[in-house]
Amino acid sequence: MAAQPASDTKSLGRDDCIIKELTLDWGRDSGVTALEALMERRGAFDYILLETTGLADPGNIAPLFWNDDALGSSIYLDGVVTLVDAKNILKSLDEAPKDNEGASNDAAAEQHGHLGPQLTTAHLQISHADIIVVNKGDLVSEAELEKVRQRIRGLNGMAKLVMTTHSQVQKLEGVLLDLHAYDNVTAEDLDFAAKGHSHLDPTITTITLRLPPLSSAKLAKLDAWLRSVCWESVLPGPQSREERTPSFEVHRIKGRIPLTDGRVMLLQGVREIYELTDAADRARQRKREQPKKDDDIGKIVVIGRLGASSPWQKNLDSSLSDG
Repeated sequence: MAAQPASDTKSLGRDDCIIKELTLDWGRDSGVTALEALMERRGAFDYILLETTGLADPGNIAPLFWNDDALGSSIYLDGVVTLVDAKNILKSLDEAPKDNEGASNDAAAEQHGHLGPQLTTAHLQISHADIIVVNKGDLVSEAELEKVRQRIRGLNGMAKLVMTTHSQVQKLEGVLLDLHAYDNVTAEDLDFAAKGHSHLDPTITTITLRLPPLSSAKLAKLDAWLRSVCWESVLPGPQSREERTPSFEVHRIKGRIPLTDGRVMLLQGVREIYELTDAADRARQRKREQPKKDDDIGKIVVIGRLGASSPWQKNLDSSLSDG
């Protein structure tokens, strides 16, 4: 988990800056309190790298950087990196969840209804990632490595895949640090994500939705649709709030939405937290290049335990209609 400008422990050199390795007992309050206290020492570091435990669910941590006012004003989420063992990942994805995984999955199943095959920690960590580093590629054949690539692409087509041996990467920037994963959403990124092979693993599904340029009124309707999907885990409809039963689970959502006035809105979200931002404002805020104009068709890509894809496009079209 990377955050752009951790308590004691070793320091690693990176050019002229120092990266502190921070060890936290990551309960929500203790983790947030530690980071807030750390930000009082700003100037002594310029990047925070949170290394979570092997069983951590990144979906519980990433939203804190949006949801916590004290943190959000000081740092921003740069990206989520997942390290995958090429030798064992297929086994980890195929085997039944362990007891400590099963407990949380049972609770989720009870809360969200039947969401399909049981979810392992490996599924969670891959589906939330912005960068997936596949290590130990030298321990498997090229054919086995291709199976690993295809399986991962089926779970998360939006993530950048980096192949390594002996945990060595060619450079830190853009792979482990300075990811800027939430700064922009390009049409190319969304098109590539849509090419994932979800049929290889039905546990996690990727759905691509298309929409025309929106007026301000229809942008408000899209926002209402997103609240229902991300907050309540239901596709909006005529049923009352009491009748709504959560039927899916969104892990990541990204989108690029053109408006009829020429602007482009960017959509980024993790679990129930999402934000719609003006692409030009975002670029100025991060001092990056102004976004280039892509085609006029908006796209939203959703990753998670989503069930059948057929109702999603129809439901979005209905929600955006003038009726």
